[in-house]
Amino acid sequence: MEKTSVSFEFAGKTLTLETGQLAKQATSSILARLGDTMVLATVVQGGTREDLGYFPLNIEYVERLYAGGKIKGSRWVKREGRPSDDAVLIGRLIDRSIRPLFPKEYKNEVQVIVTVLSVDSENDPDILSIIAVSAALAISPISWKGPVGAIRIGYMKDPENGKGEFLLNPTTSESGLSDLDLVVSQAKDLTLMIEAGAKQVPEEIVHEAMKHAHDETKKVINFIDDLAKKIGAKKTEVTPSAAYAEMVAIVEKSYKQEIVKLAASLANKESGGSEMSELITMIFDQEKMKDPTQELDKKIIAKAVESIMYKNIRHDVVKSKKRVDGRAVDEIRPLSVQVGVLPRTHGSAIFQRGLTQALTVATLGSPRLEQLIESAEGEETKRYMHHYSMPPYSVGETGRLFGPSRREIGHGALAERALLPIIPSKDKFPYTIRVVSEILSSNGSTSMAATCGSTLALMDAGVPIEYPVAGISIGMMSEGKDYVLLTDIIGLEDFSGDMDFKVAGTEKGVTAIQLDVKIPGLTIAQVGEILERAQKARMFILEKMLTVIPKERPELSEYAPKIEMIKIPVEKIGEVIGPGGRVIKNIIATTGATIDVEDDGSVTVSGTDDEAVKKAAEWVRSITREIVPGEVFEEGVVKRILPFGAFVEFLPGKEGMVHVSQMAQGFVKSPDEVVTIGQKVKVRVAEIDDQGRVNLSMKFGDANDTQPRSPQQPAAPSGRPMGTGTARPGWAEGRDRPRYSPAGNRNTAGPDRRGGRDDSGVSSDHPLTRQFRRERVGSRPPFKKR
Repeated sequence: MEKTSVSFEFAGKTLTLETGQLAKQATSSILARLGDTMVLATVVQGGTREDLGYFPLNIEYVERLYAGGKIKGSRWVKREGRPSDDAVLIGRLIDRSIRPLFPKEYKNEVQVIVTVLSVDSENDPDILSIIAVSAALAISPISWKGPVGAIRIGYMKDPENGKGEFLLNPTTSESGLSDLDLVVSQAKDLTLMIEAGAKQVPEEIVHEAMKHAHDETKKVINFIDDLAKKIGAKKTEVTPSAAYAEMVAIVEKSYKQEIVKLAASLANKESGGSEMSELITMIFDQEKMKDPTQELDKKIIAKAVESIMYKNIRHDVVKSKKRVDGRAVDEIRPLSVQVGVLPRTHGSAIFQRGLTQALTVATLGSPRLEQLIESAEGEETKRYMHHYSMPPYSVGETGRLFGPSRREIGHGALAERALLPIIPSKDKFPYTIRVVSEILSSNGSTSMAATCGSTLALMDAGVPIEYPVAGISIGMMSEGKDYVLLTDIIGLEDFSGDMDFKVAGTEKGVTAIQLDVKIPGLTIAQVGEILERAQKARMFILEKMLTVIPKERPELSEYAPKIEMIKIPVEKIGEVIGPGGRVIKNIIATTGATIDVEDDGSVTVSGTDDEAVKKAAEWVRSITREIVPGEVFEEGVVKRILPFGAFVEFLPGKEGMVHVSQMAQGFVKSPDEVVTIGQKVKVRVAEIDDQGRVNLSMKFGDANDTQPRSPQQPAAPSGRPMGTGTARPGWAEGRDRPRYSPAGNRNTAGPDRRGGRDDSGVSSDHPLTRQFRRERVGSRPPFKKR
């Protein structure tokens, strides 16, 4: 194929599709570009796999850090590893957009690989990837009933007049301001896939957004159609299996009653059990007895039994509105809600709907436990996480436990998106939050059970969520143009039905949507009807949840960490950390609390002991608070005594010097006559010099208002306390103590440096000065180069 490049206007931007130059050995390939974001979509058709009971479609979305000019931050590993959660989720978007349009009889292996080559941080590669894959399949010989178009729709309200405006394919910066993030894949007249997150947006707005999306996706579909007509290969024809069609006829004629009984037995389980295998074996044996020469395949029998069972279920619903478990079409299964079920966790809940049961646990942590996500578009952090786990026992099966499957990642992301709009801001609730949903029993719509359980667990943990969130799944059965919507579908209705439309939200509006279909799609009118049905069911579930726990608990669990946020001036950060981190390490070692300091001056103090957190927080405040002359501190602690004075810690981590001449009203020969190490003394801030050093005084206005003598202090021989009398001539009024910086360096900036003396009149070679310098400087660590 020769190189072909075509462009068209898509939502006000130029989208370019190119083929024929890259990946020439693939069945087909498309290089797509929007702005400076570029992706390469390749499609390869493999051999037929009749041995599989499903269509072997494999979607891989490959992120490369070079696309954003990045190198992996790890010191030891520079190669990209396993796919990120975002890569898995985008792969699922592509899968759900294209899978419904493959013929059911098609059993060839198909692998789609999308490689992100360049990102501009403004145009998301996910929408571009869906369009590129759609074009690659359209020009390939693979049997596929496309193309499809995809678009992202945002919604933003004008704060002045309250009017809303829809954003078509918003940039990354615009999406951050949008109340709606709606990703839609559509065929010419039908919607195939929806993935949405919203900030409690009313259903009417979502429905209107779908209409706007359809107007734009039609342009994409027509453009790809024109490209396929010019350069597309002839499509491979798929013929139904004659053996399968024959077996369907046999099963429907001879074993219909057995299949009806099978459906009734499977209504209370999603999978597992021996009923299906027993029926298949019985049919195999009886047909063999009728004609021992005929060749029978149990896999074909199983497919035939499944096909007839699903056909009967759909017929009963559409024609008689009779569900397999006996419920009305809009009836929700019995609900059970429990909170506080685990004693040592921070918050826990069990939400059960019929046989679907989810145990959800909320854990609170300090901000330092936020998740760091590295991608080609840069690094970001995430403080609210939801993880979903569905072990084999939840469906009565055995199996090996590996890491999270793509389905588990997808369901966890849906529940996370549903709760994200109501999570309190970091300023209001400075915790990192992790929620884990353990699916204990599964029979349909476990992701929505996880969503409801998440709300309950967060409320049990005392998280001040804005509004409670609930979710419901709506299904549909159709025959021709007739269809019936089903509220709260069970597993068997999910497998036999046409769609699984999940909607989560609050009493105010929608927070998340996910649509999967097995048919060519839904009309816009059907989408509106489904949203209305889901809203009624959501209100019913919310009412049941709130009867158990009407609001979040007033206090956090005693086992949850305690956190206090402090904002300090940026220029004070160095004082909190200290040289080589000595100050902050001392606070942590002394109190046992954890302290995190951000570049903007945000300080987070956390720990399991409330008293330790308060002590550490007060310590930080004291270090950074502004000290003013004249301020009095009642309980200063004497830390060191020198021949000419004493250092007193008047605030945690903050010391000042009391010169011997400032210890009492009269003459004091030695500081030891007045104070002892560890003694608590009342001090007054005499002055703060231009280098920030604090000079203290133990003298106050009243002549008798001086510090009491320590119990160990002896009386002078004359009968009066030591430390009284006239001042020593060398320390005249107004000539204060030698000045030293907080690091222990003698001030060299004083005005009087003549004759080797500082501004106090004391020689720098004076024995007391040298002793002080040894005391202050001798223990300092050596200077290290950075």
